[in-house]
Amino acid sequence: MSTTIINTIKLAIENEPKVPILNKSMVPAGVMVLIFEKDKDFYFILNKRTDLVEHHKGEISFPGGSKDPEDVNLLATALRETHEEMGIHPDNIYVIGEIDDVETNSDFIITPFVGSISYPYDYKVSEIEVAEVLEVPLSTLTNPNNINYSNHKKYGSLISYQYLNHNIYGATARILEKVISLINLN
Repeated sequence: MSTTIINTIKLAIENEPKVPILNKSMVPAGVMVLIFEKDKDFYFILNKRTDLVEHHKGEISFPGGSKDPEDVNLLATALRETHEEMGIHPDNIYVIGEIDDVETNSDFIITPFVGSISYPYDYKVSEIEVAEVLEVPLSTLTNPNNINYSNHKKYGSLISYQYLNHNIYGATARILEKVISLINLN
C-alpha cells in the first residue's frame, strides 16, 4: 500500500485523540477497518453477514465482534474476529491506529482499528458468518452519486453508501465516513 495514505491516516489518528464512549451497559466490540491498494485506488474490505449469525443478519460490516474474556484488549478482539471471519492472519495486518468509538442500536460500543494488508489476499472465510466478501473502492465511497443522507432520531444526520446492490449503513457507514475524513478526500 502507498506509504503516503498510511502515513496520512496514521498522522491524522495521532493528531486527533480518540473519542471513547463510556457506557458499561453496552457490549464492547472491536472491528478491523482494512484497506489495501489495487489499480491506483484504495479499497475497504467489508463482508455481508449471513443469516446464521446472532446479530445484524445480512448486513454489511467490517470483520469484528464482541470482546471475549480471553481477549487482552479490543485490538486482540478485532484481530481474532478478523482471522475467524475472513481468514486474515493477524501477522499479515499492519495496524495503523484506533479511531473514535461508535455505538449501535443493538447496544454495542464498537472500537474500530484501521489497518492495511497486501493485495491480493487469499481469504478463508467462515461460511457460518460471511455470506460475501466486498472489496469496496474508496472512489465509489467518495462519489456523491453513491452517498445518501437521512435523519435519525438518536444520531441526527446519518450517511449511507451504495455499492453495487448493497446498502452500507449504520455503524459501518459512520466508521467509513470517519476514515474517509482522515484521508481528507471528501
